[in-house]
Amino acid sequence: MFGLSHETYLLLDAVVTIIGLIVLITRFKIHPFIGLIIASAFLGLTSGMPADKIIKAFQDGFGGVLGFVGIILALGTMLGKMMSDSGGADQIAQTLIRAFGKERVQWAMMCSAFLVGIPLFFEIGFVLLIPLVFIVARRTGVPLIKIGIPLLAGLSAVHGLVPPHPGPLLAIGVFNADIGKTIFYGLIVALPTAIIAGPIFGTFIARYIPGNPSQELVDQLAREPQVAALPSFGVTLVTVLLPVFLMLLKTFADIALPDGHFFRIWMDMIGHPISALLLALLLALYTFGKRQGMDSKRVLKLLDASLAPTAAIILIIGAGGGFKQMLVTSGVGDVIGHIAVNAQISPILLAWLVAAVIRVATGSATVATITGAGIVMPVVDLIPGVNRELLVLATGAGSLILSHVNDAGFWLVKQYFNMTVAETFKTWTAMETILSVVGLVFILLLSLVV
Repeated sequence: MFGLSHETYLLLDAVVTIIGLIVLITRFKIHPFIGLIIASAFLGLTSGMPADKIIKAFQDGFGGVLGFVGIILALGTMLGKMMSDSGGADQIAQTLIRAFGKERVQWAMMCSAFLVGIPLFFEIGFVLLIPLVFIVARRTGVPLIKIGIPLLAGLSAVHGLVPPHPGPLLAIGVFNADIGKTIFYGLIVALPTAIIAGPIFGTFIARYIPGNPSQELVDQLAREPQVAALPSFGVTLVTVLLPVFLMLLKTFADIALPDGHFFRIWMDMIGHPISALLLALLLALYTFGKRQGMDSKRVLKLLDASLAPTAAIILIIGAGGGFKQMLVTSGVGDVIGHIAVNAQISPILLAWLVAAVIRVATGSATVATITGAGIVMPVVDLIPGVNRELLVLATGAGSLILSHVNDAGFWLVKQYFNMTVAETFKTWTAMETILSVVGLVFILLLSLVV
């Protein structure tokens, strides 16, 4: 079309669509939910997809994201509301402030997110820990972004680089890498990477974008607890970390036990993120509810109220999933991936580059990791002696780069932190890109000694 090859036209079409989406939201003030639907329809029509497939692709992407993330956000928001109103989040915040001091509280948030995020999906860790960001910011007067960016960096670093997250875990299977070595190397790379992209970058960018949280979310997640005494730090920690423990137990069962084993079958169900969060919420109804003197009517009212502020967030995330699926179905991701493979570069750099360009095209870190590993694997077979564990990490690092308007995480962060699209690019997108590039540098350095 227009004298261009099909591949070139698809790339140009995707670029025009993404720029158009940004203009719709920033210049014409179109609601992101509506803008994402318009952009998805435009891309589907201009890329030559049949009309019936356009609707189906968007529905599949929308439902695929909300079928998991929507449930996680709902359960996590309820748990966060119970933790907030009972005073549990306030207890953790006060303990962190005492332990690290007001001047170093951003390091406390990064460490908490790094540890909690190891077995958790990014979205789960986000909704579990976001109340702490609001409460610590309120209690210390530290800018919201200075506290929030380290939290996001800790969660995102382990999401992209450390199994048992789905991307690295599936890449291990594709590359036939050793899971123990990958976890070990992943932790070595992820921690300093999170430090640079989190507390260090967060302190810098907060000077220019301090953050202005939505008052509605502040009232919900950081209000003064209406209780005589706060729940103890131990009880709060046990309740919040229950899903972490259950998911870790599931991972150990999957590694140590054979398929079909009775305990592994049950742990696969109990340790699933949805089940684990549900069990944590049920425990919270006692530890943060009944134990704190709340009656059932008040608890029900709190749970109902918790969902209202997240309705728009969930819809925007779903629409982002639909847009991502349109990019995948139209073939943009495949075109970019194969272009990267044809470049004559080292396998580690190639794995990073392929995952990076697919991430930019599709908006999904997991899709970028899995697809990138599949594309690079035939090339790796032709080059003996490549460290396969580092290939997994390089693919994971590439999958973190340049989160933008086609990524559900972009909209999640934008809405919770009440930022404009431009501010989200300068904070969240920049942080993700720093994670990706710095992670690659550490992986290349590690390749010199392992």
